[in-house]
Order: sequence, then C-alpha cells, then structure tokens
Amino acid sequence: MGRIKRLRRDILITAAILAAAFLLSLLLQYLFRTQSLIPAIFVLAVFLVSLVSRGYVWGILSSLISVLAVNYAFTFPYFRFDFSVPESMLSAVIMLAVSVMTGTLTTKLKAQERIRAESEREKMRANLLRAVSHDLRTPLTSIYGSCSAIIENYDRLSPERQRKLLGEIREDAEWLIQMVENLLSVTRIGGGQVNIIKAPTALEELIDAVLVKFQKRYSGQKVEVTIPDDFISIPMDAMLIEQVLINLLENAVQHAKGMTVLELSVTVTEGRAIFEVADNGCGISRDIKGELFKGYFEKKEGPTDSSRDNTGIGLSVCAAIVKAHGGEIYARDRRGGGAVFGFTLKLEEKENGK
Repeated sequence: MGRIKRLRRDILITAAILAAAFLLSLLLQYLFRTQSLIPAIFVLAVFLVSLVSRGYVWGILSSLISVLAVNYAFTFPYFRFDFSVPESMLSAVIMLAVSVMTGTLTTKLKAQERIRAESEREKMRANLLRAVSHDLRTPLTSIYGSCSAIIENYDRLSPERQRKLLGEIREDAEWLIQMVENLLSVTRIGGGQVNIIKAPTALEELIDAVLVKFQKRYSGQKVEVTIPDDFISIPMDAMLIEQVLINLLENAVQHAKGMTVLELSVTVTEGRAIFEVADNGCGISRDIKGELFKGYFEKKEGPTDSSRDNTGIGLSVCAAIVKAHGGEIYARDRRGGGAVFGFTLKLEEKENGK
C-alpha cells in the first residue's frame, strides 16, 4: 500500500511540475516573444522533480519529456518534432545530466538521513535503558528487602510492622506500574512508526480523569484547579495527554521540596490551550533549567542538588508526547517562588470542520 501511495505521489508531483513549466513557458513566449529562457525553465523543472521524487526514474523521465516538449512546442518549426537541430540534442544531454546528478545527490542525502535517524534511535534506546535501569533498581531492591524481612521474621514482626512493610511494598509496586505506563508511552511515541490519533476531547472530562487517577496515589495532596467556564474541545490522544498531566503533577509532589500549594490551570488564547502545573516549592536548579527537556531521554551526569534535579523519565515522556501532538513544553520559575511546568496544544479548528 505504501508503494502505491508513493508511486501516485511521484506521478502527481512530476505531472504538476512539468505542467507548470509548460504553462510558464507558453506565457513567456506569448508575452515576450522569446524562447531563450524556456530551456532553463525546463532544466529547473527537471531539477525539482529529481529533488522531490524517489530514485532516478522520475528525473530521467521528466528530462526526456522536457526535451520533447521544448522541441515540439518551443522550437521552430512549431508543434512538430525536429531533432535535426543541435540545440535539441544538447538540451537533452544537459537535462539528463541534471536529473542523474540531482538523483544521485538526493539519494545520498536520504541515505545519510536514514543513518542519522537510526543513530538517534539507538542513542535514545541506550539512554532510556540507562534511565530505566537506574530508576527501577531502588524500588525493586526495596520490595525485595521488605518481602525478605516479612518471610524471614514473620513470627517476630508485630502486625503494625508487617502492615508498614506491606504498605511500602504497595507504594513501590504502584510506582513501578506508573513507570511501566511511562515506558509504554515512550515506546509508542519514540518508535517513530505510530501516528498520534487525535480525537476531540472535552477539557473538563480530561481534567476530571487526571484528578481521579492522581488522587488514587496521592490522596492527601490537594490540587487547586482553574479551567475556563466555557465548553472547550481539544484534538488530542486523551490517554497520552492524561499521562503528561499526571507526570507533571507527580513531578511536583516528588521534587518540589517545601511545597504547600499545587495548582493545575488551563487557559485558552490565540487558538491554543495552555496547560500549567505550578507549585511553591524549591524551584528549578539554574544548572539544569535549560536541559530539562533537551534530548528527551538524556540524563545529566555528575552530582545533583536539592532543587528539582533529575526527574527520571517522567519529563522525557511528557516532552515526547507533547512534541508528537505538535505542541510545545516548557518550564520556568514561578513568581513568589516555586516552578511552573506547562505545555501548549492547538485548539480544534472548527471552521475547517476538523
């Protein structure tokens, strides 16, 4: 199916470019009574076809068609084929040379682009593996230690101590579940083969779903919510955007030391919905502020400080999802102290019926 689509695309592009060159040549001939620029126009058309099409075939085919068009319509005697004129043969050689050289150049560039993309994917996988290995080790070690303590000292542990250890196991297991959801999101977005399927989503329903899931884990954490009173519909993959908002809220709970206020707000302006999670915690370290979303899966090396440092793969997932939606993600200091993490999404284009 993909080959048929590419074939149709190349046919349409080739036909459109050659038709435009032919019409432009007719216009120039009519207005200025000259044919001196016409070969150059068709050479340009051959170059464009070779540049945007795949392989050599379409460039060579367009050069042959161009030679025939120039000979037939723009060389005396008009509207007759006459290859006895040396200029016709020279034009054919030049156009063929242009198509072959352009095809060779574009083929090499596309091959280099594929190699670079594969290299980036391998780098992403390696960085993600390092991040996952680091982030999974602590909860798994804790779960193993708590289970071992219960099994080996079951008769000597008081019920309260057993409940405490089991509670810690449950918390670590919940964290691992969240990590798996993050990894699934990264795999879906980072693979480069799955398209985001957007559907109109009611903003109020989205926020309600996010709060329900967030409160299941952080029942004691209050979230102050501010959203427009009007009905707002936004095209998105709702499950992935829920993941972004939950990750940003959890990022504040886990890293905003000293936080007493957690806010989730949505504003609408200039055809965009702006989602922001704000807190009055420790703020963002100046050393990492420019690196929070850079490279998505890259981790900073070296020592860290206490102010909002490395947040695992949570922010990497957020950045990848938002980018896949065509939006922007950012982080900034909050007035009065704390941090703001936000992202933008384009609103539904009602005038186009989308």
